[in-house]
Amino acid sequence: YMKEEIINYLSKMHDAQTLIQINDALNLHSAIELKNLQKALDALIEENKVYKTKKEKYLLLENCEYLKCGKLSINKAGNGFLLLDGDDLYIDYKNLNDAVNGDEVLTELIKSKGKTEGRVIKILKRNTKNIIGEYSIRKNKPILILDDEKCKLLIDLDPNTTKDCVLGTKVLVNLEKELAPNHYIGKVVKIIGHKDDPGVDIKTIAYKYGIFEEFSKESDKQTEELPIMVEEKELAGRKDLTNEVIFTIDGDDTKDIDDAVSISAENNLYTLGVHIADVSHYVTKDSPLDKDAFTRGTSSYLAYSVIPMLPHKLSNGICSLNEGVVRLTISCVMQINAKGDVVNYDIFPSYIKSCKKMTYKKVNDILMRDTYDEEYAPYVSRLKLMNELAHILRKNKERRGYIDFSIEEPKIICDKNGKCIDVVTYDREDGEKLIEDFMIAANETVASHLYNMDLPSIYRVHGTPKAEKIDSFINLVSLSGYKLTGNFKNFTPTSMQKILAQLENVPNHQIFASLLLRCMQKAVYSSENIGHFGLGSKCYTHFTSPIRRYPDLLLHRLLHTYLFENKMDIQTINYYENCLPGMAENCSQREQAAVDAEREVDDMKMAEYMEEHIGEIYEGYISGVTNFGFFVELPNMIEGLVHINTLEGDYYNYLPELMALIGERHKKIYRLGSKVRVKVVGASKESKTIDFILLEDDQNGNQKPQSEI
Repeated sequence: YMKEEIINYLSKMHDAQTLIQINDALNLHSAIELKNLQKALDALIEENKVYKTKKEKYLLLENCEYLKCGKLSINKAGNGFLLLDGDDLYIDYKNLNDAVNGDEVLTELIKSKGKTEGRVIKILKRNTKNIIGEYSIRKNKPILILDDEKCKLLIDLDPNTTKDCVLGTKVLVNLEKELAPNHYIGKVVKIIGHKDDPGVDIKTIAYKYGIFEEFSKESDKQTEELPIMVEEKELAGRKDLTNEVIFTIDGDDTKDIDDAVSISAENNLYTLGVHIADVSHYVTKDSPLDKDAFTRGTSSYLAYSVIPMLPHKLSNGICSLNEGVVRLTISCVMQINAKGDVVNYDIFPSYIKSCKKMTYKKVNDILMRDTYDEEYAPYVSRLKLMNELAHILRKNKERRGYIDFSIEEPKIICDKNGKCIDVVTYDREDGEKLIEDFMIAANETVASHLYNMDLPSIYRVHGTPKAEKIDSFINLVSLSGYKLTGNFKNFTPTSMQKILAQLENVPNHQIFASLLLRCMQKAVYSSENIGHFGLGSKCYTHFTSPIRRYPDLLLHRLLHTYLFENKMDIQTINYYENCLPGMAENCSQREQAAVDAEREVDDMKMAEYMEEHIGEIYEGYISGVTNFGFFVELPNMIEGLVHINTLEGDYYNYLPELMALIGERHKKIYRLGSKVRVKVVGASKESKTIDFILLEDDQNGNQKPQSEI
C-alpha cells in the first residue's frame, strides 16, 4: 500500500524529493512509519521504478526524460546500444562503465559532438544463470570461454565442478561469486557435450535461452503412469464423433498432431468442425507435467530438431490425433454462411478417430494442381469444399482488416549429422492457408464465447503500431523514390493493407514488407482483451495447439472449468482473475525465448552453410543499412554484411532517415532495397556471421528508383 502512495505522490512531482518531503506529503508521523517509508523506497529502487540521486533525493523513473532503462546490446566494435521501443540509444564504449552485453542498465542522456548519446550509470540486472561457454585451461586453471564474444566477462571455473570436462566441452555455468568488477567464479551445472558432437551446436543455443530437453523426475513418473491408448472410462460425458469423416493435415514430418478438421454443407451453410486434442485431460492442473509445461511455455522448433513442451509419450502418442486411433478432443463446430460469418456454433468435449493423416504437399497437389494419389480419392470433394470455405473466410477477414505480409520464411535443410546442406524458402499454398483460416475461425469463436460470458480468460492480443514508427516508414518509402497515396493519420488494419497493396509491385517489396512488419508491436498473451490488430480481430485467443503451446492448454482448462463442469463460483473466478495475468506474462516471455533461440539457430546454420560457399558470387537486395555498412539478403533469405571499410574509393556517410550510405565525393548511394552483386569472403558458424564484399563492377548503388506506386 505504501508503495502505491509513494508512486502516486512522485508521479505528480517533476523535481526530485527528499525522504522528509515524501514523509510529510504522506502525512507520516512516527519513527516506525519513517523506517517503513525508507524500506518501501528501497524496494521501489530495486524494482527500477524509483531513482535515487547522488544527493539522496527520489524521483519516479518514468518521469525522468534524461534517464532510460533497457537492455544493453554491444556490437563487435565494443560500442553499445540501449534497446528501446523507439530508436535505440547509442552508448560509446568509454561510457559503458563495466556493463556487458545483455545487462539491464540505467542510462543517462548526454550530449557528444552535438548528438544525444547514453552513459550507463547503473547496472540494474545481470544474468548470472545459464551462462554458456567452452571449457578451457589458462595458467593451469579451468576457465570459461564465453560463446557470447560481446560479453566481456572473465570467468574462472570451480575445479570441483569440471572433473568430466575436456578441452572443447560446452558447459552450462551459474556465476557464484564476483571476485572483481566483471570477474567471477562460476560453477558448472551441466555438461552439454563436446562442441564437435552432432546436435551440440543447437543444444548449446537452446540452453542459453533456458530451453532444456530433460523433464523433472516427477514428470517422468507421471508420464509412465499415463495410458498408451484411450480407455473406455475416459469416454464418459463426451460426444462420439468416431463415425464422422475427420482428418488431419500437417507437414510431412509432423508427429505432434493437435488439430483435425471436418466439413459438410447444406442450405447455404457450411458446417466446419475443428477438433483439438484435449491435452488438459492428461496434464492436470498443478501436476508435475503441468509445472514443466508452464516453465517451458512452448515447444521449440530449432532447425531440424524439436524440444517439446510435453514428453513424447504425450506429444507424439496419447495426445496426438494419429490416424485410426481414438483420441480425446474438444470440438468447436461452427455454422458459417456464404459471407464467412459464424452464425451458430457449439463447443463441447468429444472423441474422434482420424480417418487419414494428410500432408500439405499431397493436399496442395489436389487443391493447386488437381492431381492426387488413389489413397486421397475419397477425400477430394471434401478438400475442395474446405478450400471453397477457406477462401470465403479469408475474404471476410480481409474486409475487416486482416493483414497478410506474405513474407517468405527460410527452411534449414540438414544432413543426418545435423550439418546444414541447403537453405530454401518455404512456400505456403492453399493447404497451409486453409488450416490457418480454420484455426483462426475456431480461435475467434472460443475467445468471443468466453469474453461474452465475462469470465477471466487468456487472450492473444496485438496492439496498434505507434504512430511515429509508421510515419518514419512512410517517410523512408518517400525518400526511396516511391509515393504512397492515402491518409495514414488514424491508423487501422485497413491502412496497413493499403500500404502493402501499393508496395506489392515494387521489385524489392519483400524488403519493405519486412521493414513495415518491424513497425508492428509484438503479439503477446494477456488476461485483458484489447483485440488483435494484425488479424483485424476484436477478440482472439490460442485454442488450437495445446500440445505445443501452454496458453492453449490453459484455455482448454478454462473451457472444462466453466463450460463442461459449470464451475463459475466466486472462488473460481477470483482464482483465475489473480493468477492469469502472471501466467500470460510467463507465456509471452517463454514464447519470445523460443523465437530468439530459433533465429539464433537459423543464423548459425546459415553461416555453417556459407562456410562451404566462400568465393561464390550472388545477387541480392540491401535489407538493412547501418553506420558500419549494409546487409544484403540473398533470394534464399541468407543475409550477410558488406562492411563500410570494404567500400573503396570514397568516404561514406550514414543517413538513418534515408537508410542509406552516401559517398562524399562521388555521391554514390547504397540504399535500402537496392539490388547488388556480392562475393562471399567469410563465414563463421562460431560467431554466426557472414561477410560479403561488393563486386567492383557493381554500379547499382548509383540507381535511384523514380517509379510511383
